[in-house]
Amino acid sequence: MPLPLEGYTVLDLTRARSGPTAVRQLADMGANVIKVEAREEMEGDSTALGFDFLNLHRNKRSMTLDLKHPRGVEIIKKIAARADVVVENFRPDVKKRLGIDYEALSKVNPRLVYGSISGFGQTGPYAERPGYDQIAQGMGGLMSITGLPGQGPVRVGIPVADLTSGLYLAQGILVALLERERSGKGQWVHTSLLQAMVTMLDFQAARWLVDREIPPQAGNDHPTGIPTGVFTTSDGHINIAASGQTMYRRLCTAIGAPELIDDPRFKTLADRSKNRKAMNAELDKVLVKKPSAEWIEALNRAGVPSGPILNVREVFENEQIRHLGMAQAVRHPERGEMLVQGLPATLSRTPGAIRRAAPTHGEHTDEILRELGYTTEEIAALRKDAVV
Repeated sequence: MPLPLEGYTVLDLTRARSGPTAVRQLADMGANVIKVEAREEMEGDSTALGFDFLNLHRNKRSMTLDLKHPRGVEIIKKIAARADVVVENFRPDVKKRLGIDYEALSKVNPRLVYGSISGFGQTGPYAERPGYDQIAQGMGGLMSITGLPGQGPVRVGIPVADLTSGLYLAQGILVALLERERSGKGQWVHTSLLQAMVTMLDFQAARWLVDREIPPQAGNDHPTGIPTGVFTTSDGHINIAASGQTMYRRLCTAIGAPELIDDPRFKTLADRSKNRKAMNAELDKVLVKKPSAEWIEALNRAGVPSGPILNVREVFENEQIRHLGMAQAVRHPERGEMLVQGLPATLSRTPGAIRRAAPTHGEHTDEILRELGYTTEEIAALRKDAVV
């Protein structure tokens, strides 16, 4: 079966993580992705063999190009004229200075969907500031609600601002492509690390916007669903989510502590919220008597959500994660057969696929130039003049 985005060409001008994350969604679903890497930055760079690059840039082709050279910009415009999508995450002023902003490229291709990620937005008082994941985590409120109560600000253990802004941009690009089917016109789609973080606050944002309540740090406890958190067993810890009266009764029955159901300290959600520490201590007294696996089996059998707390090795050894195909094999010309992350969404009829390993820097430069109509002599001249 053809892949869902087969036939769409994406010009990838991104760097770091947020932009490449957006493009990876399109590449994995079959788009023809041409990744342009700055020639001067790639000389002597070995990152193309590193684990991060190999996972982030699979299913793409790579060419190196001097974006500051007029003939380099000319090549960009030739690709853009044929492309469906351009994605970039330069600072807002940089793309305009290079002459590859939306206004410039839409003139050569009015159907172009142009996707941008910045640190703080394309306009506004912080527009020219350099963006970085942890800065956005702090400014977006996430670090104020992460960590143990009173611990002070804590960053999330993944680059969540980069990743979510990339996902939001990919979603916006796909919506713009759908709209183009109706209007025949492209448009500029943009988001930022900061917008992604504020959006990801979700119900914590609503606590402030609606009820004017500033959410505090709650550690491993769910802020409002009680009891939900990490509990101690005889051989480690497990997660249990048992908010709501029905689920709480199931929990107490399943662990053999029915007396906790009508304990006046824990009888209602409001009671359990008020006496959370005491309730957690009572649950731990019971749960510490048996190993994690035994409790997880018993609780899930009773319809109470429960699961282990795994390290990354254990994640990919887990039977359900293996069943879901969350690690996929791919062959790299230098590193041989290796595993990269699988796709997070499955389409029943036209699923995406990992078709090729991440490219080495400039691996497909000549191939792409030939597709644009450049002759062998012209390509040699571009190389001689350090344009590619």
